[in-house]
Amino acid sequence: MIGRLQGLLAEKNPPQVLVDCHGVGYEVDVPMSTFYNLPALGERVTLLTHFIVREDAQLLFGFGTAAERNTFRQLIKITGVGPRTALGVLSGLGVADLAQAVTLQESGRLIKVPGIGKKIAERLLLELKGKLGADIGPHQGATTDHQADILQALLALGYSDKEAAAALKALPQDVGVSEGIKLALKALSKA
Repeated sequence: MIGRLQGLLAEKNPPQVLVDCHGVGYEVDVPMSTFYNLPALGERVTLLTHFIVREDAQLLFGFGTAAERNTFRQLIKITGVGPRTALGVLSGLGVADLAQAVTLQESGRLIKVPGIGKKIAERLLLELKGKLGADIGPHQGATTDHQADILQALLALGYSDKEAAAALKALPQDVGVSEGIKLALKALSKA
């Protein structure tokens, strides 16, 4: 499994990028939210990835944040939603907007995404309810940079998405990264 790529950004052809990792070029499909935040060509880039192997293809998808990758993984578990559709949802809405749509059960926002019809939108709302909205939080919107860094650290230490999200919820909003990691680890060790 390829979990992360770090290298030089060689090409940008939406929604695909080419990342040169020590002479090996990886073609990676990314959502537009990640694409718009990429550095200039020739600059270093780090992408979290999801690798899919099928009979007819090997596909590599890249994401700028752990939240995007986790949301992508939740989306592709849903019947009728493949990786291209999941990428389209993330490109059209973004993680925070999708979480808000799921929390408020707004199928109209999902239908506006190209390739998403009424049936798929309703299935997304049903299947993601309690999974996506609960992790992001209905009133929270996007997490702060500190919270994202704390979440990344917990995931890197081997905690599951649910454990890391639960520990993150218990932290004060204005906590720093190092203090937040310490508090989260204390909370996780007690659980």
